[in-house]
Amino acid sequence: MASFRAMSSATNCIPYSSSFSSKKSSFSNNRRNPVVKVTCKDRIGDHRPETTSKNGENSQGTLDRRDVLLGLGGLYSTSLAANPMALAKPALPDFKDCVEATQSNDVPINCCPPAATRIKDYVPSATTIRTRMDAQSITVDSDYYQKYSAAIQKMRNLSPADPRNFRQQANVHCAYCVGGYTLQGNPQLLYEIHGSWLFFPWHRWYLYFFEKICQNLIDDDTFVLPFWNWDAPGGMQIPPMYNSIVTSPLYDCLRNPDHLPPSVINLEWSDGDPTVPPNDQIKYNLAIMYAQMITQSKTPTDFFGSPYRAGDDITTLDGAGQIEQTPHNNVHSWTGTVVDSSNPINMGALYSAARDPIFFAHHANIDRLWTIWLNQLKGTNFTDPDWLNAYFIFYNEEAKPVRVKIQDCLDTSKLGYTYEDVPIPWLDVSAKSTPRATAKTLPSAPDPSQIFPTTLDNPINVIVERPKNSGSGSSEEILIIEGIEYDKGNYVKFNVYINEDDVNACHPDNTEFLGSFSSLPHGHGMNVRTNKRFRISEVLEELGAQDYDRVLVTLVPKSTPVTINGVRIEFES
Repeated sequence: MASFRAMSSATNCIPYSSSFSSKKSSFSNNRRNPVVKVTCKDRIGDHRPETTSKNGENSQGTLDRRDVLLGLGGLYSTSLAANPMALAKPALPDFKDCVEATQSNDVPINCCPPAATRIKDYVPSATTIRTRMDAQSITVDSDYYQKYSAAIQKMRNLSPADPRNFRQQANVHCAYCVGGYTLQGNPQLLYEIHGSWLFFPWHRWYLYFFEKICQNLIDDDTFVLPFWNWDAPGGMQIPPMYNSIVTSPLYDCLRNPDHLPPSVINLEWSDGDPTVPPNDQIKYNLAIMYAQMITQSKTPTDFFGSPYRAGDDITTLDGAGQIEQTPHNNVHSWTGTVVDSSNPINMGALYSAARDPIFFAHHANIDRLWTIWLNQLKGTNFTDPDWLNAYFIFYNEEAKPVRVKIQDCLDTSKLGYTYEDVPIPWLDVSAKSTPRATAKTLPSAPDPSQIFPTTLDNPINVIVERPKNSGSGSSEEILIIEGIEYDKGNYVKFNVYINEDDVNACHPDNTEFLGSFSSLPHGHGMNVRTNKRFRISEVLEELGAQDYDRVLVTLVPKSTPVTINGVRIEFES
């Protein structure tokens, strides 16, 4: 595969730098089995025998040791330590022991936050609701642009020791996603906020406090973040506010130079994809949004991702939700660039993504999709207490650490914001993919058992048997690409087609294109084994193949090769 073109032409491009150290720490750099220092005196505070209040804090405001170890429930018992799933509970970060992480090129990076003491529980209670605006409509001569630029510049000017410093804010994302934290009660397991049901709520809280910090620095509590409306034709370019003035604090020179305006974003982008006419790309993008938000997101697990509980190994879960992989990952990789083929930087890799201010507009749109899925598409949040009671720790606008729960971020009005009401063209059925005129007779191809496990370094065709009771209408059929193995330090992507006899002629607005599996670089040296699920009952009906006993499945690699262990179809349980 071709690599990104480096920013060699940007001779004045100086990436944001600071005095943050990336030298090796005393912690082990074995990411699967990190050696974590555990002491009776941790960095959250000295735990002396003091009276503990009902909210888990002692009289000095620090977390009680029992609460640090177990999060929201009970005492840390020997039996629970031996069997973490004896009592199901939320997956929680061990905030007291942030360890050195690794960049995608296997270089250590220290993105741990400053030491935290007096961590307090936080519940939002906004009295005024502000409207987050479409970034595409904001001009560089507007008052809003001046305010946002001033806020980011003030962030950059803060001391590197201040957790509100722009680089420190970027490091928050780094620490939570590339192995900076381990799982409470299970220091041998790394904690991760991507690839599970934590993805949407963690990023909502992250943007919330980033927004509060901006408000504080410019002394304007009416300020709200913009959203990059890349899911509608008018927003499918990098907004002018992020790209028009190269000396602006909102500009980042480490974006892919081939994708600057007027380039139209590709929501299924893979490195090496050919450029297509803008109108065609817009049509493809709308079909992708319809498929991901409607066809493939019927349940909370489809949309948010798989459950993640205490004792779970994040590297063996069923994995990310539909939206996290596409369009989220692809917007990152389309926007970012690389220094060389093995080192994606800024938006192109999770450890550095939040160093580009456009990250926050991108994720504001991801957050907006959550509200659309609930309101327009009548989706539902999880009601599982292990999701609702999971918590994260952030620094607020006063540079003080706070603990926040997922259950307290579900109502955006209580967080003090809503989203501008803009057209959502992909909601229209006209955005739905349509079948190609493919051959009615399936070509010859081997059975999955004859192929897998194998390395996906060339396109693979397999004929997959459908379950015996297919067509019964009792439940939906799910195509499962199982046992996908790869190194999380690599950019990974492959496309999946069904009953397609010519993948080169098939586009994202064709029903035969099911979608893709993708993973952004983060946590080099961390091996993953996960699955990818596609809903196919509706797809087969549209293809006129609902009575077929077998289907043709084609996997096409678009990145570093991965190992695939099987392909099968099952009825949804």
